[in-house]
Amino acid sequence: MIRVLIADDHAVVRQGLRTYLELQEDIEVVGEAADGQAAIDVAGRTAPDVILLDLAMPDRDGLGALPRLRELGRVIVLTSFGEDDRLFAALRGGAVGFLLKDTEPAELARAIRAAHAGQSPLSPAVAARVIDQLAQAGRPRAIDQLTPREREVLRLLADGLSNKRIARELGVAEKTVKTHVGHVLAKLELTDRTQAALYAVREGLDG
Repeated sequence: MIRVLIADDHAVVRQGLRTYLELQEDIEVVGEAADGQAAIDVAGRTAPDVILLDLAMPDRDGLGALPRLRELGRVIVLTSFGEDDRLFAALRGGAVGFLLKDTEPAELARAIRAAHAGQSPLSPAVAARVIDQLAQAGRPRAIDQLTPREREVLRLLADGLSNKRIARELGVAEKTVKTHVGHVLAKLELTDRTQAALYAVREGLDG
């Protein structure tokens, strides 16, 4: 039997999950909790194999309880929220899976079995976000494609300098500056100097 703890602050959600999971021959719901601290306490008493954890709970929320809960069972985050910051914070915090509450009941049962078997169940929408994040992490940032001189031109753009002022600052011809600005816009896929200035501020190049 796979021992499951349900941690969610909505009683109706807990009851619905319990009712469905107890229909499964290989799953036993060993406890419920309405906040993060209660989840830690109940998990300590019941030794669950898998913990279904909502993130948005009062008092100690799911993210706050996660570091301790991961020591007490394999944690699947089950939440209404799909924001990237919560998703990656939960995965970094030790959750082995992340499902949205609109997941089909049969899929939830499969996810519990998968987590118990040492796998990492993710809902399709969440898996797509993780893959996209990993793909982006493997690509060089656009700003890294700029030469040192182009980065300097971008920094001066962010300071609001005209091409003439930039040329004077760098000791080069204004025509050369215009060429550099064109290269910067092309490499960063921007359309004008204003966008370039905003980009530079966002990357901390201003000042």
